[in-house]
Amino acid sequence: QVELVESGGGLVQAGGSLKLACSASQGVSSLSTMGWYREAPGRQRELVATVTGHTTKNYSDSVKGRFTISRTTNWRTIFLQMNSLKPEDTGVYYCNYRRNTYESWGQGTQVTVSS
Repeated sequence: QVELVESGGGLVQAGGSLKLACSASQGVSSLSTMGWYREAPGRQRELVATVTGHTTKNYSDSVKGRFTISRTTNWRTIFLQMNSLKPEDTGVYYCNYRRNTYESWGQGTQVTVSS
């Protein structure tokens, strides 16, 4: 079982930056997909960004050009660099791991962007 631990959330003013990190508890497959999803109050959880391997990356349209996802060489940790943050980026950010039919979620980290 892959356990995920997130860190790096917090409060920031609009236009600022934050960097989130998510580490897996054990070795993970290089073919796995790890990513970030967020949940705002009253809204469904939505995709932010994912990475498969090191180079296959997917971003939601709302964060393209502002957020960058990356992954360490041992596949176990991912980062989300968030720049030019907007109040609508506020929410709980969850780390996700997927490999074939297996899926795991982190506990979430709060990101609040003030206007």
